[in-house]
Amino acid sequence: MNACSDISMKTEEVLRIELEVFRREHADLDGAIQALHDRGTADQLTIQRLKKQKLSLKDKIAQIEDRLTPDIIA
Repeated sequence: MNACSDISMKTEEVLRIELEVFRREHADLDGAIQALHDRGTADQLTIQRLKKQKLSLKDKIAQIEDRLTPDIIA
């Protein structure tokens, strides 16, 4: 990872903003995939690419959420 994408180097405020942006992009991709399915004219390659982008965003969201959630020692 390069320095710009390394979440350990980012402040909590920056991570929260990125988290919101990624969540919005994830929801937008979900809507686009659903619209393509509903229309019935989309090719499977396009849908696969959108789903792959959506999965990548989900992974980024999970990483940021893990970073923002404090570890609790039981």
